[in-house]
Amino acid sequence: MIVEVVGGADERPEVRVVDTDDLTSLHLALGEVTDEEADEALRAGGLGRVEGDTGHLDTAALRAAAEPADAPGDWGQRWDAMVEHARGRGWVSEDGATLQVHVESAAGA
Repeated sequence: MIVEVVGGADERPEVRVVDTDDLTSLHLALGEVTDEEADEALRAGGLGRVEGDTGHLDTAALRAAAEPADAPGDWGQRWDAMVEHARGRGWVSEDGATLQVHVESAAGA
C-alpha cells in the first residue's frame, strides 16, 4: 500500500491511498511537493504527518481510506497482519493510533 502526496508548483497537494490490496508493505511517497506541503496535506486530510524522513499515519483513518468497498473477505485479516508486523518492528505507537512509515521523495532525498 502506498500513501501518495502529489501536486506541483501550481497545484494544491493531494493525498491518495493506492495499491490498497497490497498489504505486504506500506510507505509514504512524495511527488513534487516539499516536506512542509506533504505534512500540511496529510494533516488536512486527517491521515497523519511528516517529521523529517518519517511519516506518521493515523491507523484508523488510513484503514478507512484504504479499505475497498468490495474488499475481499480476507482484507481485514491481512490489514491486521500488516499492523501486527509493523508493531513487531516497533513501527506502531504505544497506543496503536499511528503507524510509522518510510518516506520516499520524488527528489530522491
